[in-house]
Amino acid sequence: MIIVTGANGQLGRMVAERLLKRVPAGEIGVSVREVEAARDLEAQGIRVRRGDFDDPETLPHAFECASQVLIVSTGTTGEAAVRGHRAAIDAAAAAGAKRILYTSHMGANPSSPFHPMPDHAATEEALRRSGVPFTSLRNGFYASSALELVRASLETGVLAVPEDGPVAWTAHADLADAAVLALTGEVLDGLSPALTGPEVIDMAGIAKILTRVTGRPIRRVVVSDGDYRAQLVTHGAPESAADLLVGLFAASRRGDFAPVDPTLADLLGRPTVCLEDYLKSAVTPPR
Repeated sequence: MIIVTGANGQLGRMVAERLLKRVPAGEIGVSVREVEAARDLEAQGIRVRRGDFDDPETLPHAFECASQVLIVSTGTTGEAAVRGHRAAIDAAAAAGAKRILYTSHMGANPSSPFHPMPDHAATEEALRRSGVPFTSLRNGFYASSALELVRASLETGVLAVPEDGPVAWTAHADLADAAVLALTGEVLDGLSPALTGPEVIDMAGIAKILTRVTGRPIRRVVVSDGDYRAQLVTHGAPESAADLLVGLFAASRRGDFAPVDPTLADLLGRPTVCLEDYLKSAVTPPR
């Protein structure tokens, strides 16, 4: 049985739904914190069980009969995230999984100023030490994150964020397809190459894209890290969230999210989604 964790989230849900097209429903299980939110998957024949990384005692039941487990990284950061990932790895190994897969990031690095990246690096080390064959899917930066970073500019016409660097923005749908191929085929063992979209684009480039797709001028303005953080906190963001976003820009300035790799497109056998197409579909109303 293939077990997918986090199937109530965007990536995990996409993976579970795509698996239904490749393997029988009875060979798919999902581990979720809120079972009720996954009843639609259960109605399609997928096994749904509660599994919470923060409550490791739930994981043996959630991972029962696992041949493979896809661990979708949590939305937390720091020691809590790494502890939860380690609990999932240990539970997958104890369940007898022949391979453990993990949704990591192209920027995984213990010295990164972007808080999730050291967590990914620590989790990859836990995978190495598990003794179980593993695949760490080093996903490109989600294109949906770009949309969140620029959402306010759609109202103001000004994209005011810190100095940044180019980023290989990548669509969830492409990464979900890659995860399914990794779960159902002999591909992407160990640390994967960077699984990225087709090009790198910085904030100035995104402002130009938004200008084209909306027909409204969007002006890129560089602000200091301190001013950006203060503005976020003033508008109600928790200090931890503000620090996280400041770290994102600092990491992008280092080029941590810049390499483009052909692996994802080669694996899918088709072009990957470009950021302009993604943003166009997200910010322009359907006709």
